[in-house]
Amino acid sequence: MRKVVLFIATSLDGYIARPDGAIDWLFHDQDYGYAQFYERVDYIVMGRKTYQMALSFERWPHSGKPTFVFTRTGVARGRPDVWLVDEDVSSLVGRLRPGGDGHIWLVGGAQLIRAFLEADLLDELVISIHPVLLGSGIPLVQGAAVSRSYRLSSVQSYATGLVQVSYGR
Repeated sequence: MRKVVLFIATSLDGYIARPDGAIDWLFHDQDYGYAQFYERVDYIVMGRKTYQMALSFERWPHSGKPTFVFTRTGVARGRPDVWLVDEDVSSLVGRLRPGGDGHIWLVGGAQLIRAFLEADLLDELVISIHPVLLGSGIPLVQGAAVSRSYRLSSVQSYATGLVQVSYGR
C-alpha cells in the first residue's frame, strides 16, 4: 500500500513561502535527497496555487508522474498528466493507495497540508529546514485543528546548514 509523504522545505521559523508565495529563498545548489525520494513517487498531489507556481517554472518538474491538483475555483489543466479534482482528500487517497508500495507525494500548499493532517492521512513527513529566517509568510501548518505525534526516523545535516528531518507514524 502506498504511503502519503509530505516532502517539503521550510524556513527556520516554519514558513514554506513568503507572504506572496515566493520561494526564492530555497537552496538549489545540490540534490538534498530529492532524486532518491522522487524515484519512489507514484503520484503527486498539490493545491491550485502550488500548481500555478510549478507551471511558471522554466520546465514542468513532474513530467511522467500523474499529478492531482485540488481546486475549488478551477484552473486551466495545462498538461496531459495533470487531473483537476474537487473532492474530499480521503476519497482521492483511498483510490491512490492500493496497488503499489511507492509514495503519494503531497507537495503542498498550506491549505492542502491542513486538510491531509485533519483527515489523518500523512504517513511520513520529510522536512528540509533551510537556515533562513523569513519573519512572515505561509506557515507549514496553517490553522490545522490536530494534535498528533510522529516518531523521528532520520536527521541529515548538510554543509550549507540545511537540516533534513524525517518523521513517520
